[in-house]
Amino acid sequence: MKNQVLLHKELTEAILGACFEVMNELGGGFLESVYEQALVLALRDKGLSVHSQFPLTVHFRGKKVGEFFADVLVEGKIIIELKAAKSLAPEHQAQIINYLKAAQIDVGLLVNFGPTKLEYRRFHQKALS
Repeated sequence: MKNQVLLHKELTEAILGACFEVMNELGGGFLESVYEQALVLALRDKGLSVHSQFPLTVHFRGKKVGEFFADVLVEGKIIIELKAAKSLAPEHQAQIINYLKAAQIDVGLLVNFGPTKLEYRRFHQKALS
């Protein structure tokens, strides 16, 4: 089996580092919106281009059928979907997978600032096909 290099590995590591900084400083128990704003600040402090509540549109047969907002888009390359839940659930995974498809972005992070510890999963759209 070949050793594959992860797409946007360094950027992913910087994002996860910022997530751990936020969790270490704030701890658990806040609303998702608090973690989102704190993470945006931490990522911008690292010199990264960050868009909060990035709009995404879903098309079907060439027609717009829906729109929603990804929590955070970093460097136009990685979508971050944030949660502040007891644990990650299958519907959270489905949400980030759909966001990646709609945005045509290859890499996504599902991050849960749960009650006691940071939980995260990395998704790569090509691996989902």
